[in-house]
Amino acid sequence: MTAVVITVRGESEARVRAEEAAVRVTVTTDGPARGPVVERAQERAAVVQDGLVAHLRSGEVSEWSSARVSVWSDRPWNHDGAQLPLVHHASVELSATFIDAGALSWWLGDVAESDDVQVTAVEWRLSPTTRARVEREVAAAAVGVAVERASAYADALGLASVSPVEVADAGLLASRPEAQHPLAARMMSADHAGGPSFSLQPSEIVVTSVVEGRFRAE
Repeated sequence: MTAVVITVRGESEARVRAEEAAVRVTVTTDGPARGPVVERAQERAAVVQDGLVAHLRSGEVSEWSSARVSVWSDRPWNHDGAQLPLVHHASVELSATFIDAGALSWWLGDVAESDDVQVTAVEWRLSPTTRARVEREVAAAAVGVAVERASAYADALGLASVSPVEVADAGLLASRPEAQHPLAARMMSADHAGGPSFSLQPSEIVVTSVVEGRFRAE
């Protein structure tokens, strides 16, 4: 029997508990006078920054940053269609990476006591080192699945040897690449309509890999 080219796909995934959380909060103030509004935003942001610095020193935060103060003004309208006096606004966005879930929960509870502070995002993720390691392991496992499938096809055809010809991320062997990402990480959590919700417990991250391979069987 002549050689046969077998094309297969291999998939693999790993579930890993998240190690760190990227959190973002925004301090927002408003009022009739620009100066006091900006001053209050800076003062409240300084309190939040002091807390982050303390967590950084204790090793519960790996990094944090603060953006410059944004200031703008507008003239709101009332229900009767009349334009009201000028209102000034100021905001400061702060972000941090927590590596301790308990410290994150305590810190969010503390900053949320202020009406001027809004938690805008909490994203659980893997550390760069862990993510790189898991991605390598999952990609290798996906290739292993492809080899096993190719060998199964070869056995069914009565062919004895299987040798690789091409191995690539999903879609790269096709004439039109697929829209999906062959290697990706996603959180095991449902999307909730009606506004953001935050989990203060480390979420489970699912890292997936899909590969395609061509093998020659003889």
